[in-house]
Amino acid sequence: MAKAATTKKQSHGLKNRHVQMIALGGTIGTGLFLGAGQSIHLTGPSILLAYLIAGVACFLLMRALGELLLSDLSAHSYIDFIKKYLGDRWSFIAGWTYWVCWLSIAMADLTAAGLYMKFWFPQLPQWVTGVTILLILVLINAITVQAFGETEFWFAIVKVAAIIALIAIGVVLVVIQFKTPVGHASVMNLADGHFFAHGAKGFFLSFQMVLFGFIGIEMVGMTASETDDPKVIIPKAINEIPMRVILFYLGSLMALMCIYPWHYISPNQSPFVEVFSAIGIKSAAAIINFVVLTAAASACNSALFTTGRMLFSLSYGGQSKLSKRFSKLSRAQVPVNALLFSALIIAIVVLLNFFIPGKVFTLISSVATTCFLFIWGSIILAHIKYKRETVVEIEDQVTFKMPFAPYSDYFVLIFLMMVCVILLFKFETMVALIGSIIWLSGLWLFKTGVDRVETDK
Repeated sequence: MAKAATTKKQSHGLKNRHVQMIALGGTIGTGLFLGAGQSIHLTGPSILLAYLIAGVACFLLMRALGELLLSDLSAHSYIDFIKKYLGDRWSFIAGWTYWVCWLSIAMADLTAAGLYMKFWFPQLPQWVTGVTILLILVLINAITVQAFGETEFWFAIVKVAAIIALIAIGVVLVVIQFKTPVGHASVMNLADGHFFAHGAKGFFLSFQMVLFGFIGIEMVGMTASETDDPKVIIPKAINEIPMRVILFYLGSLMALMCIYPWHYISPNQSPFVEVFSAIGIKSAAAIINFVVLTAAASACNSALFTTGRMLFSLSYGGQSKLSKRFSKLSRAQVPVNALLFSALIIAIVVLLNFFIPGKVFTLISSVATTCFLFIWGSIILAHIKYKRETVVEIEDQVTFKMPFAPYSDYFVLIFLMMVCVILLFKFETMVALIGSIIWLSGLWLFKTGVDRVETDK
């Protein structure tokens, strides 16, 4: 490990293309490549409307986050704004919840990576793949922030290339009216059956899967302090979110449903594999397996970056020996100690995951995923408080404002609360929601107890 530097200033090594791809990678995950079939089966063509509504909500969320980030470029992460506008206790809960959420995401994706690798090497122990990928990514992240950015750039390129290829193939097949096992590729396949496949219930239930497909979009908020020109790069990355949503989500799903009538798409396998195989690409399964393996590695890479920076931010200014150790930077201005500790936790649980029942791990991951609703809601609440406290003179100088605030803030909050209500209508998601409430309440009580002890002293 490099000798710790005395400065607390993080590197400004992330370039525009790095942040663009980090933002892009945060909106494209295995949920699209593997889980889109289930979403299409549940909602039919109305899945396009669901992604559009969720995309608008996420764009407004990011505009709120962007305005907060650019209001104080000295902040290490958006948790600093939650602390400033919602209080120390709220930031404590949000910060540690976010850290645990990304740990869980890394564990889940490394576990999945072990399964993906078995496609080519059936005899390879599952844990070997997970630990190997983790070690490689830790080494990359520990070098410089540029190394992380460059790695994430190429991971995102693979995912983007797969989606663009699907859209291009879809356009060609529709133009030539390509014959498939269930008919011909045509735009009219979108109108084959009801727009709302299973009525309003199916449409609203899809929002749980759709919104969780956007997990990681807020990660741009962790890069602000390490970009070389945040006033230019952050707004550009955020403002391009609508185009990315339209192109990559709506474009790919529309292409799938034009090639294949939506009710023929299986909910139990990747629709990308199904469609590519149907048009005669025999290696479709191998190609998509490579893409989802890349997506899993990308998620773990993002998790290491995020957990390291979050632990650094949570420890910054602390007086304990552990806090001082975690808030040290290496010569390359990387929080290596915080990064290595996060990686160690991930490695231990990944190994344990192979010896504990799968349902236990699935429950933990589901609870962490559901907690993102709290994180996103906290960002919006902090933005509302920021707008109320911002004096008129400063308000006039803000160049990157949340459009239609505060009504847009309320729209996002109502949308997130709607998703919380939707979670109650399925047993698995209801258990995850209850688990997340227990987790957040536990942190609240713990912080309350700590504050009382310090007050008594």
